[in-house]
Amino acid sequence: MTETHAAEAEILKLARVLDVEPERLGYLARVDADDLKAFREQVTDTLFDANAAVLQRMALAARVVPVGVLAKIAEKVFGPLLCARIAGLVDVSRGVDVAKRLHPRFLAEVAAELDPRRASAIITRIPLDTVLAVAAELARKEDWITLGRFVGHLPDPTVQRALARIDDPSLLRIAFVLDDKHRVDHVVGLLPADRLGRLVTAASADEDLWTPALDLLAHLGEARRTTLKPMLSGLPEGFRDRVQATIKEIP
Repeated sequence: MTETHAAEAEILKLARVLDVEPERLGYLARVDADDLKAFREQVTDTLFDANAAVLQRMALAARVVPVGVLAKIAEKVFGPLLCARIAGLVDVSRGVDVAKRLHPRFLAEVAAELDPRRASAIITRIPLDTVLAVAAELARKEDWITLGRFVGHLPDPTVQRALARIDDPSLLRIAFVLDDKHRVDHVVGLLPADRLGRLVTAASADEDLWTPALDLLAHLGEARRTTLKPMLSGLPEGFRDRVQATIKEIP
C-alpha cells in the first residue's frame, strides 16, 4: 500500500514537470517510486540545463542592472519561466533583493516553475512575510505540488508559520506530494500537538483525502502513530480498518 501511494505521488509531480495530465502516466503506477523520482529529477535537470550558456550570460548581465529596474524587467519582460531558469545562476544576495521587490502573485508563478534544489540559498533568505504571502497565494491556487517541493528548503520556523495558515485538508494534500517523505514526521512535529488528530478527522469525512492521510501515517514515527490509537474507534469503519492496517504494517 505504501509503495502504491508513493508512486501515485511521484506520478503527480512528474506530470507537472512534463505538463501533461497525470492520467496519461498511469502506466507508470507499478514503477518504483524512487526510480520515478530519479527520472523526474533527470527531466528537470535537462529542462533547466537547456540553453545554459545563454542563461548564464543573462545572469551575468543582471549584475550591472539596478535591483529596482531588474525587478520590473523580471515581471514585465522575463516572466515567471525565465526568472525560474535564471534564479539559480544569480548572486544569492542579489536574488534575494530582487525577490523582495516582486509581487507575491508573481513570485508564486515563479515558484511553480522553479527547481528549489538550484535556488535553495535564495529561498532560505527570503523574508518571512514574503514567504507567507507566496504560500497563501499557492494555497489559494491549490498548488499543493509547489508547496510540497519548498517545505524541505525553508527554515523550520518559517514552515511552522506557513502551515499554521493552511487548513487540514490542504495540509494533507501538501504532505502527500512532499519531495522528501523522510521529513514527514519532522514536519508533523512542528505542528500543534492536536493537529495530527485533526488531520485524521478531516480525512475521515472525505474519501478523497483517505490516500493522502494513509500515506502521511505510513511516514510517521512509531511514537506519533501510537497517539492516534485512542481515536480509532470514532472513525468510519472503512477508514478505520485502513488506518489500523497502515499503522500495523509499518515496523
